[in-house]
Amino acid sequence: MRPESRSAYAAYLERTGLADYRSTPGNLGATLVFRDLPDGRCEVRTISAWRSYRDIVAFAGDDIDMAVFYPEDDRFLIDRELTVAHFDVA
Repeated sequence: MRPESRSAYAAYLERTGLADYRSTPGNLGATLVFRDLPDGRCEVRTISAWRSYRDIVAFAGDDIDMAVFYPEDDRFLIDRELTVAHFDVA
């Protein structure tokens, strides 16, 4: 995304994606992280914590490895990763 869109995109995601994460039973929290890249773009990641994989299915659907996008994401994003990574906490 363009760095100048960071605040607007963060506000949009607070109203959409993060609100959906947080309202899904089993979600333990969700946040956004940003970093500026050397090529002038800004990278954004969503980090969420869940009680179980079953709770992730309730949010993302059966294919939990596919990213969930919202209608206005294209307005902000230059490109996107279509898959997500899941990690277990030790």
